[in-house]
Amino acid sequence: MASDARLKEDLPTLTDRIVSTYKQIGKINHLGHCPLPNYDVVISIIEDLKEILYPGYQRREGLHMGNITYHVGDLIDGLHDKLTNQIARALRHDERVNGKPDTCNPLEETDYEAKGQAMAIEFLNRIPDLRDILATDVQAAYDGDPACTNLDEVIFCYPGLEAITVYRVANTLYKLGVPFIPRMMTEWAHKQTGIDIHPGATIGSYFFIDHGTGVVIGQTCEIGKHVKLYQGVTLGALSFDTDNEGNIVRGMKRHPTIEDHVVIYANATVLGGRTVVGNHSVIGSSVWLTKSVDPSTTVLLEKPRLRLRSEAVEELQPELNFQI
Repeated sequence: MASDARLKEDLPTLTDRIVSTYKQIGKINHLGHCPLPNYDVVISIIEDLKEILYPGYQRREGLHMGNITYHVGDLIDGLHDKLTNQIARALRHDERVNGKPDTCNPLEETDYEAKGQAMAIEFLNRIPDLRDILATDVQAAYDGDPACTNLDEVIFCYPGLEAITVYRVANTLYKLGVPFIPRMMTEWAHKQTGIDIHPGATIGSYFFIDHGTGVVIGQTCEIGKHVKLYQGVTLGALSFDTDNEGNIVRGMKRHPTIEDHVVIYANATVLGGRTVVGNHSVIGSSVWLTKSVDPSTTVLLEKPRLRLRSEAVEELQPELNFQI
């Protein structure tokens, strides 16, 4: 059946109705001549960085010590330009939404490009340090998973390493004071891997997320060295303080501290800015924890009784108790 061309006659009216909402509902549109960071460019920055952080595993094959300098140099040159431009856009936007509305005025005196370039150069100078700590994360994955056969498998296959890699890039930018872009990066990794790590979290070396799907790590979380998380773990906020007008108070520590050599098993939830899990502790599966535990403590959910259904077996009611 052919479409009816007469029905298209109302489309200009519909268009006018939609456009009118851009004035009425201005909070969810960005119009004008002040460009935001470009999503596709930010993701291309991540892909370029992974090519440098893990050479030979990504897009370019046939790399060796004879051609690697040219390859990396070309990537670094492009990253300089991309980062400078995108960081400048983010800085301009950040000041505009925080009370400086004329940041896109041609007469604006602030040189956002110069600020962006300085931050870009500082970030690029930290790539060797990024490779150092990511090497420990790769090793932690291999050491912590008996199903893993070699380090190459970790780099190629593990979503946990993908999420951690993007987090460490974003966290470096975050600590340099780059707005907006770090969160764009980690939310892209969240979409790709199912692992949600806020770029503001503090995470030590030899960090391993096994399986990974559903892991959540909040902004003010502090994680030590040699920590291992399984799928479904939440390191979150217990509650949000509010001011006299009911608005959330920002900038407070809301998420837990996990000390060195801690293992947290699947679907455990650890909440609260005052909650500290002491070093060498183990948090069992499905535990809900809102208070601190001493070092070398095992926290378990008591095993429930099974409920079996058959003609000859009565149902048994489960009994759940927390044990610390």
